[in-house]
Amino acid sequence: MSDALSSRAARFAAAYALIRAAADVADHWVQTDHQARLKGQHDHTDGQSSAAGRRACAAHVATYTATQAGALLLGSRVLGMRLRPGPMAAALTLSAVTHYVADRREPLRRLADATGKSNFVRLSDHGMNGAYALDQAWHHAFETAAALIAAA
Repeated sequence: MSDALSSRAARFAAAYALIRAAADVADHWVQTDHQARLKGQHDHTDGQSSAAGRRACAAHVATYTATQAGALLLGSRVLGMRLRPGPMAAALTLSAVTHYVADRREPLRRLADATGKSNFVRLSDHGMNGAYALDQAWHHAFETAAALIAAA
């Protein structure tokens, strides 16, 4: 394996670990209860507001992205790893946009319906929450793509 390839592979592995860990912290510790409750609201549901949902989701994604950026910056410094600003910004943008789409809930629910996962996305029994599991799988996939971009 060439030095360039092993170096890129190491940057990918480190970037993925940093992005993934930061995502968990941002989703479960940084996100406010208000953001978590409102981010999926839509006007077509009684007592809900699409505008409030968009605002809450945008606020959550802003802190989520800041948490990931901080982890990438601090982690790459501690590891002595150079991540170029352009690819890092592109990686964070991909993570932010796809996170917003998923956290508005309806787009992911529609995708689940279109791919035969209707029952699973609505499952909330037997210690399982299908919507959460699909949400996390979506995030992991795009965080992997973001890490590949950051490692460029």
